[in-house]
Amino acid sequence: MSKEKILFFCTECGAETPKWSGQCTSCGAWNTIVEAPKERKIKQPGVSSIRTRGEAGPVSLREITAREEARLTTGMEELDRVLGGGVVDGSLVLASGDPGIGKSTLLLQMARNIAGRGEKVLYVSGEESLSQIKLRAMRIGECADNLLFMAETDMNEIREQALAIRPKVMIVDSVQTMFLPEFESAPGSVAQVRENTAFLMRFAKTENIAVFLVGHVTKDGSVAGPKMLEHMVDTVLYFEGDSTTTYRILRAVKNRFGSTNEIGVFEMGAAGLAEVLNPSEHMLRGMPEAEAGSVVAVTMEGTRPILVEVQALISQTNFNLPRRTAAGTDFNRVNLLLAVLEKRVGASLSGCDAYVNVAGGLRVTEPALDLPILLAVLSGYRNRPLPEHTVAFGEVGLTGELRAVSQALSRVREAAKLGYRTIVLAAADCEKIRDDVPKGVRLIGLRNIREIPKDFSFDQTR
Repeated sequence: MSKEKILFFCTECGAETPKWSGQCTSCGAWNTIVEAPKERKIKQPGVSSIRTRGEAGPVSLREITAREEARLTTGMEELDRVLGGGVVDGSLVLASGDPGIGKSTLLLQMARNIAGRGEKVLYVSGEESLSQIKLRAMRIGECADNLLFMAETDMNEIREQALAIRPKVMIVDSVQTMFLPEFESAPGSVAQVRENTAFLMRFAKTENIAVFLVGHVTKDGSVAGPKMLEHMVDTVLYFEGDSTTTYRILRAVKNRFGSTNEIGVFEMGAAGLAEVLNPSEHMLRGMPEAEAGSVVAVTMEGTRPILVEVQALISQTNFNLPRRTAAGTDFNRVNLLLAVLEKRVGASLSGCDAYVNVAGGLRVTEPALDLPILLAVLSGYRNRPLPEHTVAFGEVGLTGELRAVSQALSRVREAAKLGYRTIVLAAADCEKIRDDVPKGVRLIGLRNIREIPKDFSFDQTR
């Protein structure tokens, strides 16, 4: 008889390894490698296929009937936007985020809204008791009797109860606490997480029930467990936010039924999460007027344009090596732009400390932020504020040229909606959208950052 193979896995990130070590080679955590016997899978009858009932055998594309997916609105516009218009029947959605960020609260509010319209919703918790769930549910308001709760970790028992109830939506919190008795691995191990997700995927597709999974994250922000977990589900949602602020951002990094990188903005309060329907207005709240080093940028998050404030503080350094700090954007990109400014414009920044910040807690990495960062740094360096009601966007190359960015017209219209009348952008974008801009909006097209006037008047700029 062959010897049973022993595997080891990391309890922090779920990486598998054939031998024990003190430090995980995947996430770098110490003392997280534990031993688990290789699982022996027992096939479950009736749940091995994900095809819809009545479908059998291969068919040609001409024989397939195309139809729009039935969507169920969640009662939260921001969540519907991120999902692509609502919850799709039979879909499997993974929601992840840092501990305490509000994942369970968001899904509980969604369940409450759906149940309030007469649909059955099953909320399964493997982390909290029913009394704990009730205390949390009482903070967000009264729940309808169609919203049913269950504290269970055995997937087979959950499936039996769900088949008896036939809910429209089922929420499993969290996938790392669930287990299948057919596998000898401990809950949270790579094998259990993988097989639990496959089990729920088959269940969602065969029974046409939308399933939401709550997933834990590792210390570097990625979903705990095998990377295959994100490939198996239909939609992956990341709930982001800073513990020092009340704003939360829900981001879709994968969506088979809608656009990716779409975001929804929420504000955490005593009664749960409140939607922020106009993020630009919230991001610019409290912005100083006519202050040097402050520039409004127009960034795109998915299909939504958002206005944010970019701040820069430039001061003479007291150190041998000037300090460089970037908050809310890529640090290396800021260093690159500072080098472009020094080389192409002649700004002597080598003897200055430079601090760049995207206010509001939103992290922006798209290239369209290049021009606002340059203008903010120049404004702080020259101690001259930009003209009032001015916004900017555009990508900057190493030779100082300005390049076109995507969805320029949408950015301009969003800025005009909030009362901004002067928009600085790349000349290529300016020529492309000039005939479609709203009345009263002035476009300033730049071909190179050398065309930026020292007093920021832009009167002679084309």
